[in-house]
Amino acid sequence: MNHTHRMNGSHRMNHTHRMNRSHTGNRRPTATARALGAALTLTALLATSACAGDSQAASETDPSKVTLTLGDQAKNLKTLFDASGALKGTPYKVKWAEFEGAAPLFQAVQAGAADTSYAADLPTLQALSGGVRVKAVGALHNDGTHTGIVVRKGSPVRDVKDLKGKKVVVSSAKGSIAEYLLAHALEQAGLSYSDVHVQYLLPTDAQAAFTSGKVEVWATFGVYKTVAEQHGGRLLINGANGRVSGYGFIGASEKALEVPAKKKAIADYLRRLDKALAWSRRHPAEYAKAIQRTGGASATVAKALVDQANSELLPVNEPVIRSVQKVGDTMHDIGVLTPRPILADHTDTSLVKE
Repeated sequence: MNHTHRMNGSHRMNHTHRMNRSHTGNRRPTATARALGAALTLTALLATSACAGDSQAASETDPSKVTLTLGDQAKNLKTLFDASGALKGTPYKVKWAEFEGAAPLFQAVQAGAADTSYAADLPTLQALSGGVRVKAVGALHNDGTHTGIVVRKGSPVRDVKDLKGKKVVVSSAKGSIAEYLLAHALEQAGLSYSDVHVQYLLPTDAQAAFTSGKVEVWATFGVYKTVAEQHGGRLLINGANGRVSGYGFIGASEKALEVPAKKKAIADYLRRLDKALAWSRRHPAEYAKAIQRTGGASATVAKALVDQANSELLPVNEPVIRSVQKVGDTMHDIGVLTPRPILADHTDTSLVKE
């Protein structure tokens, strides 16, 4: 999934994201605390969505009678819509389902606590492989430069071939867009995935380890890549020139698509997203300021996110499907995606036309 920020692998399309700021002084929340927070958020969403579901009959055809719960990562889409004003005056009610990553967002979609999803290609494929009942209804595209492999200042690694035998930290989790970049780059360099030792770390933890010198090689994305370079990291390779597909997706739950009024609302939401993206292209400075206000990013980071962002909403057509299926096939071949997801079986092309 825009001039929206990155949708990341476990977490933005992507594309992308902001540094998580601690709410308890300088202490970072533990992985357990983060998981608990995500679980509590999902529980709350389930409670409210269950109540809403009782009043929304599956046969409802009037969009003004329904509430559309929009899935988002790190307020990326909400920031775009708030800045552009493109969601004002919807005939339906809007509620946001906010998560730090794609995995809990897709859990919410599966549980009926979110009607739409927003994620990069690989986490979308992971969700499909895991049986989440979601369809890709719109595609987002960027140039791939938001993903990258960075090495610590002074590292002897000068080329992808130099990674042989090295430990590489991948953010966020198994099956992220950063991991695909690593896998594809190794393949292009004539190496196998087993030639490196992969360690998975959440972006905030990896960032701290990289900054302190404990990590030499880091495959990451979005704001984390930008900050790593600002702290002396050297970019080894990025996702440009087809090293990553650059695609992300707006998805819609199959359950929501079965409700005529909700399907109409989702189609309207996609039209408004297209307008919001057009606004972001015309007003990059204003959009960057909105990112600063919402996420606390520096001016430099906000500008980088805007420069690397998705720029338009596209139909999920055959070229998009072929490009993303290649990602799925590669990750299946290295044992990350099982069973192999078939994207073409999980699309609805009626909402965004050529």
